[in-house]
Amino acid sequence: MAKIFQVTARAGMTRVVEPIARTLLRAGVSPNAVTVTGTVGVLVGALGFGARGHLVAGALIVTVFALTDLLDGTMARMSGGSTRFGAFLDSSMDRVADSAVFGAVAYWLATEHDYSGVAAALICLAAGGLVSYVKARAEGLGMTCNVGIAERTERLLIVGVGGLLTGVGVRPALEIALWLLAAVSIFTVGQRMAHVYRQAQRVGVE
Repeated sequence: MAKIFQVTARAGMTRVVEPIARTLLRAGVSPNAVTVTGTVGVLVGALGFGARGHLVAGALIVTVFALTDLLDGTMARMSGGSTRFGAFLDSSMDRVADSAVFGAVAYWLATEHDYSGVAAALICLAAGGLVSYVKARAEGLGMTCNVGIAERTERLLIVGVGGLLTGVGVRPALEIALWLLAAVSIFTVGQRMAHVYRQAQRVGVE
């Protein structure tokens, strides 16, 4: 099934990112340094701005620094491929960043007494972690799991758009985005588990 953020859009972003990646590599910047910098930027946007109710600034900062997820991967590919530690660091920092984003959103919604939104944010946090875990566990068992309607980029885009709209006065947008994201995240977990189950069945038959 095609992902929300289509492959063609990703390819377009890659064409923009590649010149930046080359410049950074020539300057001696490592992909791991970009990974850590991106995570720090997301933490600043989420905890320093989003959690305090500055939703437009927070969403913009998080979006800009979340795009380093494309940048560090492109840099790793250009420099000969990702190392095992680089892949581990990237995955770990993604979980840190995601936790900060949804934790900040849940905190701000709690200060606004929007407990339905808080519940949605917590479901997104748990389901998002499960989406990543199911893939990692499947790959650890020697199977593939590159399926799902909403991966990390899609999830951040959905919550980012909701935050921006709420920040400019469309009050219910963030809560709507969170419940939509909760639904597609849970659906993605189901897709991935079904995909792995079918692979496991084929292996059992063979």
